[in-house]
Amino acid sequence: MDLNWLRDFECLARTLNFTRAAEERNITQSAFSRRIKALESWVGLPLVNRATYPIQITEAGTQFLPVAMGAITQLAESRETLRDAEGGDSRFVRFSVLHTISVNYLANRIESMQERIPDLRTRVISDSLSSCCELLIEGAVDIMLCYYHPSVSPRIDDAAFARKDLLTERLIPVASCEHAKTQGWDLSGAKGKSPIPYLAYERSSFLGMVVDSIVARKPMNVETIYVDGLVETIKRRLLNGSGFAWMPETAISTELADGALIPIGDETWCTRLTIAALGNPATFAPHARAFWDLL
Repeated sequence: MDLNWLRDFECLARTLNFTRAAEERNITQSAFSRRIKALESWVGLPLVNRATYPIQITEAGTQFLPVAMGAITQLAESRETLRDAEGGDSRFVRFSVLHTISVNYLANRIESMQERIPDLRTRVISDSLSSCCELLIEGAVDIMLCYYHPSVSPRIDDAAFARKDLLTERLIPVASCEHAKTQGWDLSGAKGKSPIPYLAYERSSFLGMVVDSIVARKPMNVETIYVDGLVETIKRRLLNGSGFAWMPETAISTELADGALIPIGDETWCTRLTIAALGNPATFAPHARAFWDLL
């Protein structure tokens, strides 16, 4: 059982529309549908009647809905009670952040901030985009760091949260220099050659959706041999020469500089991502306010 399944079901019961609910939950419709089916499998009964338009919640779903909402509320209240009992040290600045941004960007920023903000403490939760958004909206974190892209952006109320754009970087198709040159891997000239092994992101992940928006416009002579949701895991396979993948520049800056990885496509195969911070400064404790002002 995943708490996100309960949140998904509450959203679907409210909107009665898979597309709208998936958008609100910041995931693809196919991933959203799989999670609803997983919840139905866990319950053991259909919760949604998909044969009608708009969809209808089944009798079992109607009975289960208040149980799901109660569980969400009770868990949130228990979390706050535990945090209050811990003392609520206001020196802790709480973050929700996509994993790759945490590893390749936020960790370094925290190091530099600790030199400028005395007694700074940080708590970082690395998770999916939908979970990061949920934590921010619920007030469980002070600041969320995520990517923005013209085709894929988090659904956040702009009136409720301030936004700071921190960095713009490219998402680049790259491969091991040795293997790319030996095998002649080149996305721009792959026609008529053997398919290039492709290390792909989960399509429901943020980067998976961004890459889909790139390749939807262009034919590719590739063969998907591996799928994962984590940049760092795919990066390891890249360095081993297993294939090619799209990588954020911040994740591979050292490897690009020393020539271990090289681009295998021109600029038409690249796109730009913006790392942004979101938060509600009106609710910040002094250390969170200081961190925000220095971003």
